[in-house]
Amino acid sequence: MEIVANVLVGLVAVLHLYILVLEMFLWQRKPGRGLHGFAPETARATAPLAANQGLYNGFLAAGLVWGLLAADPTGFRVQVFFLSCVVVAGVFGATTANRRILFAQALPGALALAAVLAAR
Repeated sequence: MEIVANVLVGLVAVLHLYILVLEMFLWQRKPGRGLHGFAPETARATAPLAANQGLYNGFLAAGLVWGLLAADPTGFRVQVFFLSCVVVAGVFGATTANRRILFAQALPGALALAAVLAAR
């Protein structure tokens, strides 16, 4: 079960690195605009906000990688903390921005968190 948990945590970290790239560097290009259906003017106006969100997603990814690399009990605790942050951010994003965030962010985080707790 520990291998499954580690793989899921790694996948959530990769997902958040992808979100970082999308929000910080591709927001005004086709991949970023296509995600939300923004016109170029809207993407340009919201780019600083998206970059800020992207940076926070990078922090989540960094924390998850730290949790994978750190020895227990620190690694376990760090994984639980950052996966909990992912779930909370996903639920908040789903209620305030777009319901799809629940499935794209909160659900993978919750599955990884459940696996980490089950592997303990």
